[in-house]
Amino acid sequence: MSRDHGPRRPRRLGRSALTAASVTVLSVTASGCVVVHGEREVLPGATKPEAARALEDFTAAYNEANGANNPSLDADRVTGALGDIDGAKLKAGSTNQPGGNPSYVPLKLTDTEFTIPAKAGWPRWFVTESKANKGRGEDRWLLVFTRGDANDVWQVSYLTIVAADEVPDFKKDKDGWAEPVRATAADLAVAPRNLPQDYATYLKDGGVTFAAGTHTTKWRADRTKNASRPGLAQQYIDEPVTSGDYAPVGLRTTDGGALVFFTTRHFQKQTAAQGVPINVTNADVKALMTGDPNQSLTLESISNQAVLDPPRTATNQQVEFLGRIQGLTAAKGE
Repeated sequence: MSRDHGPRRPRRLGRSALTAASVTVLSVTASGCVVVHGEREVLPGATKPEAARALEDFTAAYNEANGANNPSLDADRVTGALGDIDGAKLKAGSTNQPGGNPSYVPLKLTDTEFTIPAKAGWPRWFVTESKANKGRGEDRWLLVFTRGDANDVWQVSYLTIVAADEVPDFKKDKDGWAEPVRATAADLAVAPRNLPQDYATYLKDGGVTFAAGTHTTKWRADRTKNASRPGLAQQYIDEPVTSGDYAPVGLRTTDGGALVFFTTRHFQKQTAAQGVPINVTNADVKALMTGDPNQSLTLESISNQAVLDPPRTATNQQVEFLGRIQGLTAAKGE
């Protein structure tokens, strides 16, 4: 799959056929050390050794699960959007390659930096940023680790992959702890809690909330193009997902804005005209499908995205995508 920060270079703020799109994004909800009155005091989400151990445990479980095509092997290490995408991918893999995946190359994450926010209450969370032995060598893999209380294990809820020079600089205090963003923050172009619904609305109606790019203007244009295929009508429904480990989370950046991770759910329904067959050739779609696509096929997916949400004082108020990973989670034929 898809870094603790020491001195950093200046940088611009700025998972399988199941994965429909992947650029990058990261989000986190994690808890930290066990402390008295931790529900009230502002404390780091984790110690750096604890965060490093969480990353090691996640990577080991993730590699074991992917090599065996067995979602139970890392089910306790993933949650939220990544848990849905990862679980569906491995469920399909267990059908198509029941003996495991002999071509799987274990994930190695190196040169890791940890960004750990200090906050009161639970859940607590932190973000890791690493170099990976997959994809483009210059990319950075961002993982959001979260847990709901001190007795839970750390789980990864968001994954995003970003070009190294696009990872923003995070605001930190004198002790090196990052600042989390409130869901209701009014000093940002869009309050983090509103991003899932605003994105779903944008995909349907357009607008100027989000900057032009692969996950905005181009995706809308691709949908319009696909809708015109002869004999096959395409319908799209987009929904925000905002509760529990799917909730938006974010970190303040040094320019007054924020890097925010959030989740949406997407449905694509294909309805065929009389006499026009719906041909399902993708093995992973077949593995996840219930029913027979005699007249229609509905694909359900989860998408996790990472965006830069500018401060209200910025000249440009458009939210910019850093990355998005979308994975098929279900298919239904009717």
